[in-house]
Amino acid sequence: MHLLLTTTVLKRLRRELRRAGSREIGGLMMGEHTGDDMFRVVEISVQRSGGSAAHFVRDPVEHRAALQAFFAQTGGDYTRFNYLGEWHSHPTFEPVPSPIDVATMQALVEDPAVGVNFLVLCVVRLGASRTIEASATVFSPQMPSVNAAFLIERAESKFRIVHGLLRCVRRWSRSQTE
Repeated sequence: MHLLLTTTVLKRLRRELRRAGSREIGGLMMGEHTGDDMFRVVEISVQRSGGSAAHFVRDPVEHRAALQAFFAQTGGDYTRFNYLGEWHSHPTFEPVPSPIDVATMQALVEDPAVGVNFLVLCVVRLGASRTIEASATVFSPQMPSVNAAFLIERAESKFRIVHGLLRCVRRWSRSQTE
């Protein structure tokens, strides 16, 4: 799977991470299915409450409101626009899923009330020079998790792989095979 990140989403994410400092924050990722195995992240929600220096607790009520607003904005075209998953920060730890993160996402993807075929979890942090370091993990019911790749959408509609982001994904991938 490939996640195409818009510069607008990246700027908002960077701004929110700076604002949160050493406190974990998170939210939802909503996106557009643009082709085989390609999803464009067009919107993120931000939950600023529920986080400490080492823990983030998601608020389902806040998430539900963000989803309802997104679906209203996209005309309920669920085959094209939908909920992709969640993101949260690890400002003082490696931006990879913790065992609690993995268990939470696997429980969500297997919950029939959630009603999804897959979910993506992005774990992010601000790195040196205010760059975003991140990993993306895809969860599917009754399947092992797999890594997703990031692409950045440039204003001129050209894509490029961002190696700084993928560095964390590779590290996470290696740790899962050991």
